[in-house]
Amino acid sequence: QVQLVESGGGLVQAGGSLRLSCAASGNIFSYNRMAWYRQAPGKQRELVATITSGGSTSYTDSVKGRFTISRDNAENRLYLQMNGLSPEDTAVYYCYAFHLGVYWGQGTQVTVSS
Repeated sequence: QVQLVESGGGLVQAGGSLRLSCAASGNIFSYNRMAWYRQAPGKQRELVATITSGGSTSYTDSVKGRFTISRDNAENRLYLQMNGLSPEDTAVYYCYAFHLGVYWGQGTQVTVSS
């Protein structure tokens, strides 16, 4: 059973930065895929960024050049560095892992004020 716990969310002004962290209960080096999703009020959950076990990354178009996903296998942590935040980035951000099954964290709120 994989447990994921996000942290690092908060309130930030437009143009600011936040770094989200996701602590995993297992050894993430073997996880096929980890990702960050987000869900804004009244909208569907959307994929923000993905990183594979080999370190390949991908991003949704709206965050390319602003967000960076990374993983620290030694610390069993997933990160999302978010720069140049805008009010449109306001959402609950969820950590996701695929390892013999699908696992989600509880989410962390990110609010960007204009």
